[in-house]
Formats: sequence, C-alpha cells, structure tokens
Amino acid sequence: MDNKEMQGITKKLFETIEKLIPVYMEDPADKNISNGNVAACIIDNHGFVYGRMFGSNNARLRQSYRVAWTKASQVWLTGVKTGEYERMVFNKQVGENANGIEAPDLIGWEGGQPLTMKDGTKIFVGFSGFRGTTDIEIMVKALAAAELD
Repeated sequence: MDNKEMQGITKKLFETIEKLIPVYMEDPADKNISNGNVAACIIDNHGFVYGRMFGSNNARLRQSYRVAWTKASQVWLTGVKTGEYERMVFNKQVGENANGIEAPDLIGWEGGQPLTMKDGTKIFVGFSGFRGTTDIEIMVKALAAAELD
C-alpha cells in the first residue's frame, strides 16, 4: 500500500475513533483516566507515522500521544502487542535488548498492537487515554470500519 492510500485509511480510522470516543466515555472506568483527552498513533510498514489527538486539554493530550507513540513504536520494533512483549522479556523468552528496547523503556501497558489490513498490509498502532483493553478494542473497531468504505 502506498503512502497516499495509507493516508486515506488513517483519515477514516481517525474519523471512526472520533465517533467512538463518546461511546467509551459513558463508562466511568474509561472516562476518569483522561476525561476524553486521548491519542492514536499508527506506524506503517514504510516507517511513516500518522497521529491524532482528541480532546481539549493540551497538556494531557501531549501525555496521551507520548504514550500512544511509545506503544506503537514498541510494536513496530517487536511485532508483538504491548503487555505481551514485556511478559516475554521478564520470562526470559526474549533478551532484554533483543529489539533495541531496554527494560526501563518497555511500556508495559496494553494498547499497542500489530494489525493486519484486508490486503495483508501490517500496521503498528498505539492508543492511549482509556483502559488498555479499551485502547485495543477501539483500534480494532476503527480499522474494521475504515476498511468498509
């Protein structure tokens, strides 16, 4: 997939995420984390980075995007969901610096994952601002919706 096609997909992804945020904000467990100041980061297989912040608290948005980028870039390096990769490192299934990430720099939280698009293209995504399981779910739903159009 070329960059122009990827830009179209990411635009649709971000539009879907924007629609999903109010739905997830109804759950106090998600709302109380960032009050809807969330961020998504996508890295494609060519190394292009796409990001978007949603909300109005710039300081919180900066923090959410930093975490989303850290999640996405860790998945881009490792090919493994965040949380799972850390378990692999701490269980000595993978060397601490095997993929260029030292233990203090591991993100640990869920919300970063590799996703495969319908055409087989892999993207590496991170989302931050809700619970990790919600972060994962939003990106899966957003990609599914973006690929329907």
